Amino acid sequence: MRLTGGLAWAVILTSRAVGAEVPDEDALAKEVAARGWLIFAAHPAEIDGRKLIANQGARGQTDLYLSRPDGSGLRNITNTADLSEYGARFSHDGKRLLYYRLTSKKGISHDLWGCFGELVIANADGSNPVAVGKDGELPFASWGPDDTQIACLHKNQGKIRLYDLATKRVVKEMPNQGIYQQLSWSPDGKRLCGTANVAGQQWNIVSIEIETQKLTLLTRALNCTPDWLQNDPNRVIYSNRTPGMTPRLGPNVNNYGFTILMQATADGKGRTLVYGALGKHVYFGCTSPDGKYAVFADDPADGLIVGEMRLVRMADTPIVAPKPPFPELKERYPNAKEGPVLDLKLPNGTPLRGFEPHWTYAETGGK
Repeated sequence: MRLTGGLAWAVILTSRAVGAEVPDEDALAKEVAARGWLIFAAHPAEIDGRKLIANQGARGQTDLYLSRPDGSGLRNITNTADLSEYGARFSHDGKRLLYYRLTSKKGISHDLWGCFGELVIANADGSNPVAVGKDGELPFASWGPDDTQIACLHKNQGKIRLYDLATKRVVKEMPNQGIYQQLSWSPDGKRLCGTANVAGQQWNIVSIEIETQKLTLLTRALNCTPDWLQNDPNRVIYSNRTPGMTPRLGPNVNNYGFTILMQATADGKGRTLVYGALGKHVYFGCTSPDGKYAVFADDPADGLIVGEMRLVRMADTPIVAPKPPFPELKERYPNAKEGPVLDLKLPNGTPLRGFEPHWTYAETGGK
């Protein structure tokens, strides 16, 4: 374990006072502090050094970290200087993790991280890690509803396969129907969702009914990183980039746009904002097991690997961050609030940055 001295793993939070009308973020921190654990990948060079490193190549490898949802109790659970671990997901019972690992000389792709690396199953505290697949053998693995199976996306073969985890036997195989990354299995076991090429256009979010293989288009635009709400098999949280919203910022910025966090219904009929901030690209949205909260990461650069992690109540959404003002997004969502938004930070106030956070309410792994 890498120690940073003293209360090395006690992470504190600072409130971003936006105005008297915004609820106190300290209350949100206290509310979530004992609600299970987050798992995410982060750069030890940033965590141990308590500083942000702008150059991605200088950040080094990633390890897996556990923390409380308010950021406290932070600790490294892999500690492998020659490997990068990332893409961790708790099993539904909170007892195990699946994640990927590869040699630290290989870079992690923002979009395609699930295509590479060995799939590893470990205890929720990181102990007893066992590789269950060779490099690239079990891509974009997602837990099945009873934690005995996984779904994997074999894009190059045009297939989705459901595996018995103990034997690696294929239980079911189906066409991927255009899904090319970021596969996720619904909590009731009935659907899969992913980022897909539909009618010649990439970056769509779709769902597939496993029994009938019926495909439903949830949203068509520049979308990615979909994940089911942990408590709701009928809603998906995902990232969306919509160009052309901010002509006041000039053609280059306006033509590219900013990435916001959205949610959609599984029937494809409903979409609404979760969180957006001017000048930021928001990714890796994940809800708490009861669906009451969402954690995500954002960064000024698109294609980020790690981003500043934040947490909101779903009941408070939609939220449009007020600083800097984003009137164009507020106009689209006039009922949007300004917060509260909990920013996770290191003891010296440096933002706590992570990749693909996931959340369990189980009390395993955090001792």
